[in-house]
Amino acid sequence: MASISSLKMTSSSLRLSNPSSFPPSQTQNQLGSSFIQSFPTKSLKFSTSHQVSTTKRSSKNTTTTAFFFNNSKHKQHQDSSKPAKVQELSVYEINERDRGSPAYLRLSQKPVNSLGDLVPFSNKLYSGNLEKRLGITAGLCVLIQHVPEKKGDRYEAIYSFYFGDYGHISVQGAYLTYQDTYLAVTGGSGIFEGVHGQVKLKQLVFPFKLFYTFYLKGIPDLPAELLGKIVEPSPHVEPSQAAKAADQPNACVPNFTN
Repeated sequence: MASISSLKMTSSSLRLSNPSSFPPSQTQNQLGSSFIQSFPTKSLKFSTSHQVSTTKRSSKNTTTTAFFFNNSKHKQHQDSSKPAKVQELSVYEINERDRGSPAYLRLSQKPVNSLGDLVPFSNKLYSGNLEKRLGITAGLCVLIQHVPEKKGDRYEAIYSFYFGDYGHISVQGAYLTYQDTYLAVTGGSGIFEGVHGQVKLKQLVFPFKLFYTFYLKGIPDLPAELLGKIVEPSPHVEPSQAAKAADQPNACVPNFTN
């Protein structure tokens, strides 16, 4: 009888250990229990370490995916937060022959304007209504091509417009002395931080009077002090006497650049 009883218990144990009769999680627990009884502790540690390592790799992959997803959403938020409208700003650049500008450096050492000649310059800057002194321009032109049939030159210009406490705008591009042209707005400071767009250069009297129309993007609304009714560009325009003197608060911007 004892042997029959033992056989029944053994048969029962075999049936219970059949994986198909248990849910997956329960089967894994039972198999794990069998491994503990059948193998040394050292082998168990190896198996556990392997499982932890797998979990770490999975966590790392999940973190990387989340990083790129969040970064993409952050970039979209930044792009959508920038003002999309275009703002126009008009200014006059006038050479009043009191700054020693421009200086022509004939590096080509040729008798006519030639590639490589440099022209550093700095002129006074006035508002589009010619009622307010804004500051100065300052920059450098590199001669690219002399165009005798058009009685002019093509320069590559890199310069800035300074507006006192308001900051500055930097531009770069072609400066043609014989026709209107557009330059790229490359950045700015102060209220112009993050600005981009373009500016139209209109030659009035070379190299003494120029009129610029900026088309600015990416910045808050411009202050009213920089705007106003534009004086129609012509070779005969002149700033007001108050703007020339720039000794009254209403005739210049705060701490205008000189």
